[in-house]
Amino acid sequence: MKTILALSAFTIAASMLSSAQKTRQPNVVLIITDDQGYGDLGYTGNPHVKTPVLDNFARESIRFNQFYVSPVCAPTRASLMTGRFSLRTGVRDTYNGGAIMAPEEVTIAEMLKNTGYTTGAFGKWHLGDNYPSRPNDQGFDESLIHLSGGMGQPGDFTTFFKRDSSYFDPVLWYNGEQKGYKGYCSDIFTSEAVAFIEKNQEEPFFCYLAFNAPHTPLQVPEEYYNLYKNIDPTSGFPNDGKPFPQMSEKDKEDARKVYAMVTNIDDNVGKLLNKLEELKIADNTLVIFMTDNGPQQPRYVAGMRGRKGSVYRGGVRVPFFLKFPALFHGNRDIETTTAHIDILPTLAEICNAKMPIDRKIDGKSLLPLLKEENIADFDNRPLFFYWTRRLPELYQNIALQKGPYKLVGHTNFDAPLENFELFNIQKDEFELKNILPENKKLASEMKTELDQMIQEISNSPHLQNSLRIVIGSEHENPVYLNRNDAGGSRGIWTQEEVFGFWKVKIQEGKYNIRFKFIQPLESEGTMFLETNSLIFRQENKNTPADEIEMKDVYFSEMECDLIPFYTTQGRTVFPLWVELEKLE
Repeated sequence: MKTILALSAFTIAASMLSSAQKTRQPNVVLIITDDQGYGDLGYTGNPHVKTPVLDNFARESIRFNQFYVSPVCAPTRASLMTGRFSLRTGVRDTYNGGAIMAPEEVTIAEMLKNTGYTTGAFGKWHLGDNYPSRPNDQGFDESLIHLSGGMGQPGDFTTFFKRDSSYFDPVLWYNGEQKGYKGYCSDIFTSEAVAFIEKNQEEPFFCYLAFNAPHTPLQVPEEYYNLYKNIDPTSGFPNDGKPFPQMSEKDKEDARKVYAMVTNIDDNVGKLLNKLEELKIADNTLVIFMTDNGPQQPRYVAGMRGRKGSVYRGGVRVPFFLKFPALFHGNRDIETTTAHIDILPTLAEICNAKMPIDRKIDGKSLLPLLKEENIADFDNRPLFFYWTRRLPELYQNIALQKGPYKLVGHTNFDAPLENFELFNIQKDEFELKNILPENKKLASEMKTELDQMIQEISNSPHLQNSLRIVIGSEHENPVYLNRNDAGGSRGIWTQEEVFGFWKVKIQEGKYNIRFKFIQPLESEGTMFLETNSLIFRQENKNTPADEIEMKDVYFSEMECDLIPFYTTQGRTVFPLWVELEKLE
């Protein structure tokens, strides 16, 4: 009898999906927040943070309770957009020139656009700030974003010089052009996303709302901060044996600000969900809420070990809620291990879109889980995690998870197996008991599989071949080269006396070039601009000045490392950004 009922349920679900696809494809709203950990919701056990909208959304949704992402933001976003491990896409860092996704990658937006969707991105992109890697180059019809990995960072140069208030009244990038806005960043991104939904309600749309909050700098409207200014973020938790991180007074103050930012997000998600109801399109809109990695600062994370940047669960396990009333009943839990790489194939199947077939897609469609079918395909598939700057370091902060087991490395490339850790995360969800000594055969097998995955993924063409920013294209002129996409000295950020360069593909022609510096240049010196074949040199006597301009610079067509620097009194200074405008 149970078999017959199961078959009947399967037939009904399949019929519903086929019918939905024949009438009108569903709208898709994908909401992701930045550095909001698993524990930064009321629903996941935090007694302090006020998230009534998201808590209710979680209760009404299908909750994927074992959902995983990458330890940091750009890799998560690359995997989310493509269904592939981030290294395959060329994304290997959050800056240092490693957060540029290869333009040949096929994104969710491109996939859905090809099947009739209108697409919009609002908030954080972090997969390349220049042609051909911007949202509008990667399938989005409309985009409103900040640059680099965060507002107020040196890569987001339109907000960098107002770092104490960069989240307020920002200059953002609308469809690739600078545009000033009034208000708080999360409110602005939501308002623009809602406007996008309103004007595209008659046809299927994909709305990607990627909040940059609660990423640092921790800035929030005062009325939200006042909700938390007197709380003790370490109090009020049940004495249930879950580990809790040590928190300094600064950590506690950071938590208050984060919770305030999350409550603002909660209000904004409420505005968007209310708009879907008002437009009477909520039933046929698939809405996803997730976060991109663990919390940056120490605070409640449901007892899990680690936080942002760590391959332990506190860094890579995040909330994931999916609601689609037209097809799936909600308020249920799925405990199967799933990940960011699964979203593109899931949307392809639900939205009747064609997945790219000329490349390896690492993810699996979640539709069988949503329809409560056989989950065997998910039981033993391996998930690969790592995080070190620039490229994976053997074997530092690296992990393979397969079924209930997880092998973790924090050791040297030639370390013996005994230096690794092995956990059974079903029995030991906090990753406290290393069971490797009594499970060496299993650990050895997993280490072999980890090595095979590292070898295969690290040989990806987009990782082996340099990704280049195009200079002089009709698609972007002028081009602003920012610090986030510069390579060079390890840790290049706000330092001035560093070596840096941009990998570029220059079209032939004459250019006016401006170099902007963090601090005014106080003494006379010489500005240099190197390519692989020529060096342009210009004496500078105009001091103090924070900009230098070279005019009528002729470039032949070339691929090169573009290396700008200013020398003065024995110092070499790297600019904050470089503007190159091709002349007619």
